[in-house]
Amino acid sequence: MPTVRQDPSQRPGPKGWPRVATAGERLSPEVAGALSVVVPAKNEAASLPQLVDEIARALRPLTNLRDDGPTLGGFELIVVDDGSTDDTPAVLKQLAARYPELQPIRLARNVGQSAATAAGFRAARGEWIATLDADLQNDPADLAPLWDALPGHDGVLGWRIKREDIWSKRVISRWANRVRNAVLGQSIRDTGCSLRIFSRELALRLPMFRGSHRFLGPLLLREGARLAQLPVAHRPRPHGKSHYNLWNRSLRVVVDLFGVAWLMRRDVRYEVIDDTPATPFPSPTSVRSGAVAGREF
Repeated sequence: MPTVRQDPSQRPGPKGWPRVATAGERLSPEVAGALSVVVPAKNEAASLPQLVDEIARALRPLTNLRDDGPTLGGFELIVVDDGSTDDTPAVLKQLAARYPELQPIRLARNVGQSAATAAGFRAARGEWIATLDADLQNDPADLAPLWDALPGHDGVLGWRIKREDIWSKRVISRWANRVRNAVLGQSIRDTGCSLRIFSRELALRLPMFRGSHRFLGPLLLREGARLAQLPVAHRPRPHGKSHYNLWNRSLRVVVDLFGVAWLMRRDVRYEVIDDTPATPFPSPTSVRSGAVAGREF
């Protein structure tokens, strides 16, 4: 399983991400780690019933004590309705009555995949976050092997070994990955793959901007994360049509790439070496009584 190490120009990030239970080890949910699956969705009403069912079937078995992999301490599914104009709100309401793990979020208006993803990150309650698309091209069954690959890493990235897209998308994606890696000095096989699992603490540290969902892997490396990469399946889109075109999938990404390259080289890092306990913060009562720094007034 290939491991992506941090950009050599970056200092190591913070330590002590949540520990994942090893095979056969019984730990409390707080220690084993719960998982929040974040799925932004716009006009995907036809795909949602199958998507929610497949995620539940993939993750529920992992919550039982296992001898063949780390035990999952529980999971929730956060579907962020990004201003859909179809039956997505009604479908999510019906599904929530059948799947207790489902936690729908409805945004007031369409804000784009990056902003919808950020909303999901902030609503997540698990120690770990998984992401995938709502169009069923990502196979939820791959969440299980990604979870099993987590021990010893801060995150696991999927890479689509066989793209089920038209030839032009495959060619653009292949060249886009090569250009990204060349510009950023990294070795991520498939930056555009939405299937990932990583620490929630890391997720909340990431700079979010329009288009950031395409650069989560590089941005995780910017934070000093140790990432594994795992091959995952890719399926034909069964419903609707893609929300992306040549402009917002390729030309705009080039512009964003230079912004990410700038961010990679302009981060601010520091290390505190004096851990002397701070004096208690003065309470309003002590201030009124004049007991501040030994002075009376």
